[in-house]
Amino acid sequence: MSSTRVAIAGLGAIGRAVARRLSDGMPGLALACVAVRDVGKAQDWLAAQRIECPVVALDALPQHSDLAIECAPAAILDQICRPMLAAGKQVMVLSAGALLPRPELIGLAKAHGGQIIVPTGALLGLDAVAAAAEGTIHSVRMITRKPPNGLVGAPYLVANHISVTGLNTAKRVFVGTAREAAAGFPANVNVVAALALAGIGPERTTIEIWADPDLDRNCHTIEVDADSARFSLSIENIPSENPKTGRITALSVIAALRKLHAPIRLGT
Repeated sequence: MSSTRVAIAGLGAIGRAVARRLSDGMPGLALACVAVRDVGKAQDWLAAQRIECPVVALDALPQHSDLAIECAPAAILDQICRPMLAAGKQVMVLSAGALLPRPELIGLAKAHGGQIIVPTGALLGLDAVAAAAEGTIHSVRMITRKPPNGLVGAPYLVANHISVTGLNTAKRVFVGTAREAAAGFPANVNVVAALALAGIGPERTTIEIWADPDLDRNCHTIEVDADSARFSLSIENIPSENPKTGRITALSVIAALRKLHAPIRLGT
């Protein structure tokens, strides 16, 4: 079996979980390198975990890897994707919301034979939505409910002077399109961007976002009406050490990696 060399850009909660799993060994996959802002901190963590791999610059990722996993702030998505895609390689993107205003990255992948992979992440039902999109989808609606601390600092809340501290009841803080939500909550609703890309696009996909002090999980519900099916799906994700991200997101990345060389591949 040929081995896919995997790079990880960013060693936050998700990057660390994926690095540990790759280091433990996954068939056909090898952790080739990591790229981070704080090199010294990364080297210390890798040494403590007994993980041997180099720390490299973002523009050096294509020299070391076949696939790069973006586990970094959305603001540096271009710096991760462009070198890899221009080299005809793959990038697994978790900041799906950052893809919406950057359609040129998809064009770059097409022009050079590269590929952008968006894993299911913290959502569910993307297979069903993608299948329904082969027919006609009439509407896609999403409702997200999060503990307030998972929304603190979102640009939309800051710009509109909306506070989510000290709540004693659920508060709807946003209603609009997936495109608007991805811009206003770049660290919170990558799920709706992935949903939009799988279905009817960011202008027709709508979302409500609620801050709910009674929750200790990130909850997402999607409702889809199509000519082939009508379905509603809900998921309650346990937050990781980063309250903006669910634990299942890292596991979704690992599952997507495992599919690359699996003898049987399940799902669309």
